[in-house]
Amino acid sequence: MKNIALITGASTGIGKELATIHAENGGDLILVARSKKNLDLLKATLEKKHGVNVLVIVKDLSNLNAAKELFDEVNNAGIEIDYLMNNAGFGALGKFHELDLERQIAMINLNVTSLTALTHYFMPNFIKRNSGKILNTSSTASFMPGPLQAVYFATKAYVTFFSNALAEELCDTNITVTNLMPGATESEFGATSGMDKTEMFKKTATARSVAEDGYRGMLKGKLDVVSGLTTMQKIMMAMIPFTPKKMLLKQIRRMQEVK
Repeated sequence: MKNIALITGASTGIGKELATIHAENGGDLILVARSKKNLDLLKATLEKKHGVNVLVIVKDLSNLNAAKELFDEVNNAGIEIDYLMNNAGFGALGKFHELDLERQIAMINLNVTSLTALTHYFMPNFIKRNSGKILNTSSTASFMPGPLQAVYFATKAYVTFFSNALAEELCDTNITVTNLMPGATESEFGATSGMDKTEMFKKTATARSVAEDGYRGMLKGKLDVVSGLTTMQKIMMAMIPFTPKKMLLKQIRRMQEVK
């Protein structure tokens, strides 16, 4: 295998499109997600259409030991990856105290803990070679607190600040860390989280366009890539630092209420 990208959450949405783009550029892939069926279909399509090599690893990264298991499988196979794309994640809509606690903890495990662990496990090889690129999928949710998605917004704030801090720590190396911050995007995320019924998801970007923005930004070593926002959403984001926090919280809550 050559020019290898490991992509989590690769079976649908942005992750699937990142895999497709990398294959279009002639890169080999390690695809990671829970759905073996979806991964196998994607593997067959990419190998046939683009002549690349694809390794499928079925793993639920919301389990605490899964990140280490994934790293060990890749390491034991003697594979050194060139790109790490931490894309897996999910959300849940509702008041924190009314949502299932186990699901919220699983969200933290997937969005934060596994992402952190995988970055830590693969980083030493990047450092040794003084090469490698990391793309972490965060969200424009990381700009603000998120009433009715308190845990999700908080996990994405972690991803953004974690990614930016690593980028600075690695500034004297050839390793880059890019933070992808999509707005509302066409994917299974909307239906899974319940956000597809809210004002925030009335207009969505395509997963392909967001993946293209993230992939290009990663290749250029950009710090942050914001993608998929409407003009009104861009104006709102620009106003966040100047908006009183109580007013901001009420605005975000209204946008996330199911109509």
